[in-house]
Amino acid sequence: MVQLYNLHPFGSQQVVPCKLEPERFCGGGRDTLFVAAGCKVEAFTVVGQELCQPRCVFSTLGRVLRLAYSEAGDYLVAIEEKNKATFLRAYVNWRSKRTENSRVCIRMVGHDVEAPFSETFRDQMSIVEMPLSEAPLCISCCPVKGDLLVGCSNNLVLFSLKYQIINEEFSILDFERSLVIHIDNITPAEISFCVGYVAVMSELEVLIVKLESDPKNRESVNHHPRKTTNPMKQAEDTSNDTSQLESDDFVICQKPMELLGEKSKQSGISVTLESTGLADEKIKYFHVRHLLYRRFAPDISSCLLSDDVRLHSLQLLPIFQTGSLTSDRKSSSREKVLLSLFCFFSLPHVGYLYMVVKSVELMSVYQYPEKSQQAVLTPQFLHVITSNNLQCYTVRCSAAAAREEDPYVDTTLKACPPISMDVCALRIQLFIGLKAICHFKNHVVLLTKADPETVPERRESPKRFLSRKGTSVNPKTPPVAEAGWNLYIVNTISPVQLYKEMVDYSNAYKTAKTQSCIHLLSEAHLLVRAALMDASQLEPGEEAELLEAFKESCGHLGDCYSRLETQHSHLALPYYKMSGLSMAEVLARVDWAVDDGSQKYERGLIFYINHSLSENLDEELSEEMSAKVVQMFYVAEPKQLPHILCSPSMKNIDPSTALRYLRKLDTSGFSSVLVTLAKAAMALKMGDLDMHRNEMKSRSEMKLVCGFILEPRLLIQQRKGQVVPTEFAVHLKETQPGLLVASVLALQKNNKIGIEEADAFFKVLCGKDGDRIPQLLVDFWEAQLVACLPDVVLQELFFKLTSQYIWRLSKRQPPDTTPLRTSEDLINTCSHYGLINPWVNILISSESSVDKNYMEDLSKLQSLICGPSFDIASIIPFLEPLSEETAAGLSVHVLCHTRLRAYEQCIDSLLERCPEAVIPYANHELKEENRTLWWKKLLPELCQRIKCGGEKYQLYLSSLKETLSVVAVELELRDFLNVLPEDGTAAFFLPYLLYCSRKKSLT
Repeated sequence: MVQLYNLHPFGSQQVVPCKLEPERFCGGGRDTLFVAAGCKVEAFTVVGQELCQPRCVFSTLGRVLRLAYSEAGDYLVAIEEKNKATFLRAYVNWRSKRTENSRVCIRMVGHDVEAPFSETFRDQMSIVEMPLSEAPLCISCCPVKGDLLVGCSNNLVLFSLKYQIINEEFSILDFERSLVIHIDNITPAEISFCVGYVAVMSELEVLIVKLESDPKNRESVNHHPRKTTNPMKQAEDTSNDTSQLESDDFVICQKPMELLGEKSKQSGISVTLESTGLADEKIKYFHVRHLLYRRFAPDISSCLLSDDVRLHSLQLLPIFQTGSLTSDRKSSSREKVLLSLFCFFSLPHVGYLYMVVKSVELMSVYQYPEKSQQAVLTPQFLHVITSNNLQCYTVRCSAAAAREEDPYVDTTLKACPPISMDVCALRIQLFIGLKAICHFKNHVVLLTKADPETVPERRESPKRFLSRKGTSVNPKTPPVAEAGWNLYIVNTISPVQLYKEMVDYSNAYKTAKTQSCIHLLSEAHLLVRAALMDASQLEPGEEAELLEAFKESCGHLGDCYSRLETQHSHLALPYYKMSGLSMAEVLARVDWAVDDGSQKYERGLIFYINHSLSENLDEELSEEMSAKVVQMFYVAEPKQLPHILCSPSMKNIDPSTALRYLRKLDTSGFSSVLVTLAKAAMALKMGDLDMHRNEMKSRSEMKLVCGFILEPRLLIQQRKGQVVPTEFAVHLKETQPGLLVASVLALQKNNKIGIEEADAFFKVLCGKDGDRIPQLLVDFWEAQLVACLPDVVLQELFFKLTSQYIWRLSKRQPPDTTPLRTSEDLINTCSHYGLINPWVNILISSESSVDKNYMEDLSKLQSLICGPSFDIASIIPFLEPLSEETAAGLSVHVLCHTRLRAYEQCIDSLLERCPEAVIPYANHELKEENRTLWWKKLLPELCQRIKCGGEKYQLYLSSLKETLSVVAVELELRDFLNVLPEDGTAAFFLPYLLYCSRKKSLT
């Protein structure tokens, strides 16, 4: 049995002023109720709590057997009976019906309307007759498209809703017979249709299929009528064998069965499609996907009547993706998107609710306390009637839809009560003689009738359940109308009002700390969530109230999960987040009173506070509240205390209070490097530098770095999305910058901080903004190269360093602090820094009056260019600030062009700017395949410059002698003679010619 709460979901009620006893009734959109009696249909206006008023009356062809309304298209459709023949008729433009005798236009489905008659359709009701080859048994309208599905004994016929365009200003509603669904071995008693999903129910069977529109399976559609064959021949043979065994003494029953997904094809029911639309029309459905088959066995133990064991109340309930509402409280014009679809059907004592969109799953089973007669499913409730009771049950549709709509549900960000949570009955309301029920908007319509004295009837043999087709499902002819009937409209109270009552009811369970409190508050939460999902049904101003109630319900659930001992205590975190409550407001709801001196804190509250303090919340707790949090964690989670104290939200904690609890951890055996660092941070906050220094000295630098890895917030915090260095980091910058750089590098290596975040940290720490780069950040970049971090892009790091080196050299800007590493340190410890070519030292020695910092930056830049990993081409455009007029700039330019193998350009630059470095450069660079440049480039250039004379004549002459010595060794005598200048002095070149001629004999 489900749990029963004595709540009040039903409010006021009124009697519908019908003239005759209703035979069929249904809701019509937001404001209309249709009642069929005799050969008439009465329409009543239903607005809010006001009394319903007659709107119009129109005549039918005969007695109405089935009645349905479609909001899409705003039409009414009915199965009518006259002279034992049934007819299917749709009533269009019924709102224009003023009086019962007003003119009515009757037309056949699909027939074009001639232009002269089109204007008459503007202000009068039209009846569209839809002939069928078989008698219609049941009908269903698609709530999205307005298409009409008609159930016959052997098939289902789909009429697609369309509009005949008369002119630019006027069109009329019409239907097209577009598809026939042939179904063997089941006779539909009820059907339901929604955006391609089809549910068919017989007395004891339910079949759900999906009409797919995948063009790849287009061959599955038959474009011409043909006789269908049953692929499950074995099932048919079994049925024949069963019929042969029937007698008055034996009853053969098929066993219950539930088949989900593709397995439901094994049900023995054949489903084939036959397209009947026009050839030039786009075919909408191509093949069938089976979703569910369920068969029940009749209860023959007590020889009950057949009516006692048949299924009833088949319904497909769609829930659409929630869209934003415009200012005039109307949904946006975009097409509804199906989010979830649910199927309900019921036996007399048990109801079943399935979810059937992405997966087929049984969500809930409803056990009724007495035999049910009919039920209607809404996104918020399941209303069930028995002979004397109106029952209201909760549903899980909104819980399932929430998980489909929001991927963050069931995470630390958002939560929703589980689909598997037990359903409950909110109310069982006494109503004498209930016969039928329907629901629209926030109204439940009930038909009651006092039963006449019962006349004994002959009990039929239960053997009728042997065949799927059974007996005819046409409704029995009702008895002659008698006094004692009433048609009631019961208004359901607003979701906010019912929510408040459920919250008040739950307060009775709070002190007991039971699951009942969570269960009832979860029901209240789902009630509000379901109302928000169906925003089109809300009254003006009601959405704001519901949103406030939603947040409040999340707060209540957060309170429950934070205080009650439950395995789902972690849900306190997402519910509190969804409530919009600040951490201080949540803590203010905690009962801090202690009776026996021993305070116990539940896991849910600890989990919430721990996670909230671990996040970068822009909220600071008061000193008093911070002290309570510290006490709470010292009692419940002492190991987390150092982490808690590092949270930005705990900024206002009294450092002496924090130190007292940290010292208690030391004495309790929880001492660690993290506790040491936390004490050092608190000592620094108190201004006790001696205590801070002693704590830092008690651990090795490697241990301290490990401590910072365990809790990065000792150094770096986030406030309002910005990186903020802590007071601890500022102090380390002044006293132990090496430890600070090593710690931030370790944080990056362990993925505790990103590259850009680390750069921003050092800029903020050193008070630099814009393009100004502090030396500490340069030290950090150099440390990254030394550490060879895998996630660092080398070329980006090279670019940062070279840009900074070049900027300083060009501006002769010294670093703001002493660099942590010299160029020699980097060359010895980092493979990316190469040995500086020896000729560079000769080039630099010519520069006078340079300071040490300038030379360090120059050496680091030269070393980086000489390294094996640097992409020289990428830095060439940025060398412009370094002028070749200086030795530093010349050295960098020549190094870069040498790496690019532009040796001739380098020789020209050196001969022009620093001739004394030419020979060392050539000795180092012009080797192997480049040795020819000695006599092809260097020798001619020197000869030419000597001819010109000048101040550097002696330097050129000395370089020429060195060059001739190398060329004489490398070339044969004839080749040597060829490279000598024709106008040279023979006496000058003679010694080198003699050496070249004797070279062969010497070797």
